[in-house]
Amino acid sequence: MIITVTPNPSIDRTQRLPGPLDVGGVNRVVSGTDQAGGKGVNVATVVHHAGEDVVAVVPAESHGDFADLVRAGDVPVRFVGGGAVRVNLTLTDGEGVTTKINSPGDASSDGRSLTDAVAQTMSEVTAQGVSGPHWLVLAGSLPPGFPDDWYARMTATAHEQGFRVAVDTSDAALAALVDLSDRNPAAAPDLIKPNSHELAQIVGGDGDAMEDAAAGGDLSAVTDAASSLLDRGFGAALISLGAAGALLVTRDGDSGAWFCPSPKVSAVSTVGAGDSTLAGYVIGAAREQDAPARLALAVAHGSTAVTLPGTTLPTPDDLPSDLPESRRV
Repeated sequence: MIITVTPNPSIDRTQRLPGPLDVGGVNRVVSGTDQAGGKGVNVATVVHHAGEDVVAVVPAESHGDFADLVRAGDVPVRFVGGGAVRVNLTLTDGEGVTTKINSPGDASSDGRSLTDAVAQTMSEVTAQGVSGPHWLVLAGSLPPGFPDDWYARMTATAHEQGFRVAVDTSDAALAALVDLSDRNPAAAPDLIKPNSHELAQIVGGDGDAMEDAAAGGDLSAVTDAASSLLDRGFGAALISLGAAGALLVTRDGDSGAWFCPSPKVSAVSTVGAGDSTLAGYVIGAAREQDAPARLALAVAHGSTAVTLPGTTLPTPDDLPSDLPESRRV
């Protein structure tokens, strides 16, 4: 079973423009869509499409526009109540360039009710005797009222219940996760999924330089930076490198570093690509695939996502018939 948690859900409103964005001018929309969003919801959608058992836990009311959009996607969901769901705006121009305008989210909650709901959901899975491995995916930004170390505390709680944990976040929440993991090994997730810029936030360096070097075949800088996370207690680190592909460092049975190049595709929208990458990895982990296979499935999902319009997420039918190949670094 895979449980995803989206502390800061959103309605993702995508507006497509016929040409480049005219900053300061009038931009006319060709088409637009509203979809239920938030990183955990996106991950749950991809996992559900793949046929794996999943439930998305979201702090939102069980009625209203957001709930209707979630149900339209047929994703199993547990609503935990909450304030108004934010609206995030994505502008995609005719050349596939994406501009995102994200709202901060509801400031009325401190995260306690969501903590209790997630803990209860994990207990119910354990009580049902469902065979594992079980994963808890914590993804996205935190609302203004949540403490920065909410992900770290939730990770420790999940480990107490025997769940494996994957975290995808940034900024203050990411910094707090690393800081508490240094002091409490139980707070270190089994997988962390930063992009190159988020990796640089943690360990220093230049995210653009790491990504450019990887595209040119030099993986030394990103491998060293990612490997340092394992020294701090993380079980594995999956680094998305844009069009170059992704790098995985792990200390499980396939310990070491692996790289999988991204297939050459025509990008339509990058929205949801990182979430799809994480979903692909967790799908492989739930199926107990080895590290190179998990990485290849992650890259296949991420690279497919950029070929789809707006926040459309990949299904198994969208994936290439031949997955990209991972190689040891």
